[in-house]
Amino acid sequence: MNYPISRRFLSVRLMIMILASALLSVLPANSQEAPPMPTTDPGLSQDDDAYMNRQADAFLKEVNSVLLAVPPQYPEPDNRRLALRLLDAVLHDIYAPNRVPLQNFYHERMERVAAELESTQVQEGGAIWKMYNHGFIVRTASVTLAFDVHRGASRFRVDDPQQGRTAVQCPGFPMPDSWAERIARQCDVLFISHKHGDHADPAVAQAFLALGKPVVAPVDVFEGNELQAKVTHLERIAHEKQTLHVKDGSLELSLVVYPGQQYQGEGTLNNVVLVFTPEGMSFAHNGDEINDPYPDYQEDFKWIDAVHEHHKVDVLMTNCWSNDILRQTRGFDPKLVLPGHQNELGHPIWDRVPYWGDAEQLKLNLFDLPDAGYPLVVMTWGETYRYSPKAE
Repeated sequence: MNYPISRRFLSVRLMIMILASALLSVLPANSQEAPPMPTTDPGLSQDDDAYMNRQADAFLKEVNSVLLAVPPQYPEPDNRRLALRLLDAVLHDIYAPNRVPLQNFYHERMERVAAELESTQVQEGGAIWKMYNHGFIVRTASVTLAFDVHRGASRFRVDDPQQGRTAVQCPGFPMPDSWAERIARQCDVLFISHKHGDHADPAVAQAFLALGKPVVAPVDVFEGNELQAKVTHLERIAHEKQTLHVKDGSLELSLVVYPGQQYQGEGTLNNVVLVFTPEGMSFAHNGDEINDPYPDYQEDFKWIDAVHEHHKVDVLMTNCWSNDILRQTRGFDPKLVLPGHQNELGHPIWDRVPYWGDAEQLKLNLFDLPDAGYPLVVMTWGETYRYSPKAE
């Protein structure tokens, strides 16, 4: 029997509705709803967590805009200081390393470093890049030095009142290995101050070694890893100059490896390296040097207090939380101080030392340096400072 075409369409539509109703009746009730998206911070609702991402994105855009317009300098302009404090606010969200806006902010800045290293030539003075944590790269007309270069935190600590200390993975935060390789190609030597994971990055060290470039570190760095045997272990002798060949042996660097320690618990070997470049400049990096407990323990101040009596120091790259930084700086007597180790994201919130310092709580005197006659230039990830011995 032939029905008009409109009745055929109605019949087909009715059959579809019946089949759909039957299918829904055998499915779980919640299968009709999309599953909730996981939150970055498990302690927040989905709406609250999404707000934190939007806020981080808005704040970081503001920070980036100001920092690009107002590069590192001394004295520090007010708008730059405020931008760094706004960055503190983002970084003191305990789950910040897993937030996409921060990962993008960090990656853009690290990629910029790689590109600048590939295109920047230095004719006079030095160009200094701030890397993650206490990492720095120094380029002069003749040599490029890398100190504690690290890809970035791959996990962070959370102190939970019920569960205690736990480790949260953040695989999306570190810069890609390929960028570490690009950076290694542009450097001549990597100095690693000590064995701790926020300073000694095996992937970065491997990138240097694969290119035939020396990696200098204490003997216990990469212990238990095949990399340990490939690392150069120089003598740790206060004030005594040694030589190191770089650029496939075509350039001989003069340097001192001071016998520093990170005195916490049993203490950790920590090289404090002072490198002299052929242009007559010198750059010191102190890793996690600390006399702890202080003032009871002062063993390393025996040589720190006397550095300036033996050598001229142009730039001191010091960790921002070391005890009595003013005394350490007077020992080196540099023309310029660049603090590092701010906002180490692998640490819990209280131990991510902010750009505003938290000096009273931490008993630090970093910000007393300018009044004592030492210019202090605060930098963050991916920024560059041009050092001129004549200008400082």
